Amino acid sequence: MYCNFVLSKMQTMKRIFTTDNSYSLLLLRVTLGVVMGAHGVQKAFGWFDGYGWNNTIGYFNSVGVPDFFGALVILVESLGALLLIIGFAGRINAAAMAIVMTGAFVIDHLPNGFYMNWFGGTRGEGFEFDILFWAIALVITFNGSGRFSVDRWITTRPTRTKSYGIVSQRAA
Repeated sequence: MYCNFVLSKMQTMKRIFTTDNSYSLLLLRVTLGVVMGAHGVQKAFGWFDGYGWNNTIGYFNSVGVPDFFGALVILVESLGALLLIIGFAGRINAAAMAIVMTGAFVIDHLPNGFYMNWFGGTRGEGFEFDILFWAIALVITFNGSGRFSVDRWITTRPTRTKSYGIVSQRAA
């Protein structure tokens, strides 16, 4: 019974990390990670004219998001983006980013219409960026991290087995 449980967990992990050797997925993964990471470091550290951790949590509280979920958003956007760039657990990180973007869509972007605020003429940003973001995140969620990823390394590296001097023989 324990062996079946372990095998089941190993199969699940293999499904999560399995990816092909695609340059396209590499390009999408790194692009998504860099764009999300830039927003993450604004929220986490205040870089690039961001508000930093405390002010971002304060904003989330003002729109009804509890501290825990605000912190989770910041971690997904910063640490998750870094993990996505290196291709570790790409499917999970991309899915988490799609969920975070859904929150941004509902809370901030939907009331402002479709278009981004290119020229500062309206209040807030629209949701056209969200649609592109979801598409990229879903491709990675369904297909994995692609070439030069930790996921690919995990699933393609040779496994070492211990030998105890027992030689199996085939039945003739």
